[in-house]
Amino acid sequence: MADSIQEIADSELIERVATNKKELFNLRFQRATGQLENIARVKQVRREIARIKTEIRAREIKAAERVAAGKEA
Repeated sequence: MADSIQEIADSELIERVATNKKELFNLRFQRATGQLENIARVKQVRREIARIKTEIRAREIKAAERVAAGKEA
């Protein structure tokens, strides 16, 4: 899973975060109304969001380091 996230474009990662947040909202709503059958799915979606956000942040840091290295040279 982590390997595939590293190969995805930034815009696709942002779209996936948005999609997963919508799914998480729906899962929470289903859980509150007693309609959710797979409770573990909430945890899976939360972790997926965290993985994607971690990759996005790592890319931001890497880009900032390249800019800083360019200014020093």
